[in-house]
Amino acid sequence: MTETAQAAIPQFFRVAQEDDVAVALTALDSGQSVEIDGQAITLRDAIPRGHKFALHPIAAGERVHRYRAPIGLATAPIATGEHVHSHNLRTGLSGEVTYTASDHPAARHATAPVVKRTFEGYLRPDGRVGTRNEIWILPTVGCVGRLGERLASKGEALFAGRIDGINAFNHPFGCSQLGADLDGTAAILAALAQNPNAGGVLLLGLGCESNQLDGMLARIPPERRERLRVLRAQSESDEFTAGMALLSELVDLAANDKRQSVPLSALRLGVKCGGSDAMSGLTANALIGRMADAVTNAGGTAILTEIPEIFGAEQFLMERADNAEVFNRLAEVTNRFKRYFLEHGEPVSENPSPGNIAGGITTLEEKSLGAIQKGGLATVMDVIDYGEQTRVNGLTVLEAPGNDAVSTTALAAAGATITLFSTGRGTPLGSPVPTLKIASNSALATNKPGWIDYDAGQVFETGMEACADDLLDLIIATASGKQARNEVNEERAIGIWKRGVTL
Repeated sequence: MTETAQAAIPQFFRVAQEDDVAVALTALDSGQSVEIDGQAITLRDAIPRGHKFALHPIAAGERVHRYRAPIGLATAPIATGEHVHSHNLRTGLSGEVTYTASDHPAARHATAPVVKRTFEGYLRPDGRVGTRNEIWILPTVGCVGRLGERLASKGEALFAGRIDGINAFNHPFGCSQLGADLDGTAAILAALAQNPNAGGVLLLGLGCESNQLDGMLARIPPERRERLRVLRAQSESDEFTAGMALLSELVDLAANDKRQSVPLSALRLGVKCGGSDAMSGLTANALIGRMADAVTNAGGTAILTEIPEIFGAEQFLMERADNAEVFNRLAEVTNRFKRYFLEHGEPVSENPSPGNIAGGITTLEEKSLGAIQKGGLATVMDVIDYGEQTRVNGLTVLEAPGNDAVSTTALAAAGATITLFSTGRGTPLGSPVPTLKIASNSALATNKPGWIDYDAGQVFETGMEACADDLLDLIIATASGKQARNEVNEERAIGIWKRGVTL
């Protein structure tokens, strides 16, 4: 980090000595002189905030490094002080890669001391702990989605104050799907029904749909069905009255649950980014990585997903695989997702999005290297498929796309009871669980206080350690009942990964 005499906050940031570029933290003017390592650099272009400039000459075809790793190839000669972006830098990614476990032995990274903290959670009979005590209504098929929403609205008014809330999660799927696509819908809904934030679940079916209720029930262990009720709408003369009666039963059961002090190890933390900018990997994602380390060091669970947004950085996660089996599973999931792109005629490097590019991210490699910061330094203990739930404590990598609604839903289905969501551009989207929005820059936090829970732009003013302490306090308060902005705004929704044919 380099500071000018006039400003407490640096004008630009270079992650490592090996990097060929630095990122402007404020807009810089063409002709402006900046100094790094005693060398004065005159900027040849105006550099927007969040964008990169070259620290030395770069030849055409040469690899350009940020985060100590290649972020792409120069498409033309780049002079010192020149703007580095999509006009002169391209991705180096193509297709599948053959990974060899012996090339990437497990590396146990030094981590911070164990944080001995507690929160007030809901202890479930199976030993898991929820951060909320809600009733969830899960429709098997979109045909009864609105019925679920009407039941939730009526139930919220009727049972207010007895539990933390009643939420219906509408979606358009569950019928006219085939094979693995239908199986994915059933798997994600059955997994959501087992999230410990749900003190009770109403499975709401139609009757004639492909995603049959009996098949859904078979996916849920018997010991978790005590708080489960089932309604087949076609079998009831008055499905709304029948649904309200079942909700009443569930509320009566859940209302007996009380918060109690539990260790930080009981937390299951989902980590996610959306609407990223070039600051995300420096502030919000790096800060979230500290939280993932704090939780996993304490014996808890962190879940990292968005497989297309690790392309180009997957080797850094593979180096941290606990064993060869985990390494091979991560390699399999990564290549399988690349095939998914290629089989649909799309390049694996289609990311970043227009908003990402406007924010200064040029290639998928650059986006991925910033995105994996959310996983901290923890050893990768497991890799699970879409619709599966976490099996071990520590850092788990979950198969899911980068789409915000789909990936946050997959995190909740995997068992996340709070999700940390970093953003550089801003979004109001929320998931079934408290979804804390972490702004990568202070301008966003200032402009969108109704969306943002924490301003990670403070990292450049107060330091990473102070911000980590503050954010951990917020996580514990949220786990203990403080509402996240998505809850205040009633932004609670799910997205299901649609991969196959629609009949």
